Amino acid sequence: MRRHIRPFTARHEPRGTFISHVKSGSGAMVGMALVGGLSTLTGLPLLIAPLGATAVLLFGQPASPLAQPMNIFGGYLVAAFVGAGAMALFPASWLAAALAVGIAIALMLMLRVTHPPAGALPLVAMASPFQGPNLFVVVLIGCISLISLALLHHWLPPRKQYPVRID
Repeated sequence: MRRHIRPFTARHEPRGTFISHVKSGSGAMVGMALVGGLSTLTGLPLLIAPLGATAVLLFGQPASPLAQPMNIFGGYLVAAFVGAGAMALFPASWLAAALAVGIAIALMLMLRVTHPPAGALPLVAMASPFQGPNLFVVVLIGCISLISLALLHHWLPPRKQYPVRID
């Protein structure tokens, strides 16, 4: 029985240091505070749930391919297009939302810009008051803010290379 349960309970992440974990958490806090502050200044609803998940990847798993700038920008762009299109064609349709999530994931995989938090964007598009161009603006401001902060954050000790360089 234990043999069957073990894969579900095993920890697959390597151990980290206490200071690295605190740095990751504080980076995410500052990132969300930055986005929240910009939301207050601009009046745009920038604090959307997918950006919180993006912060997990940016500050907690910066070496992951899913946390790289191209994946973040590309994934959100694909998902925003699909979500805005689905909303324009089928407003307030739960079936369109489900199809849009699946289509966005398939396109992200095909284009090699997978960013899991972006998979939620079609749902945000269906459930929120901001549509079309506003959705793109919200996501663009959020992405630029978080990636810019991540560049500075990972430069501070203990340093981590971000973005990952491909030679």
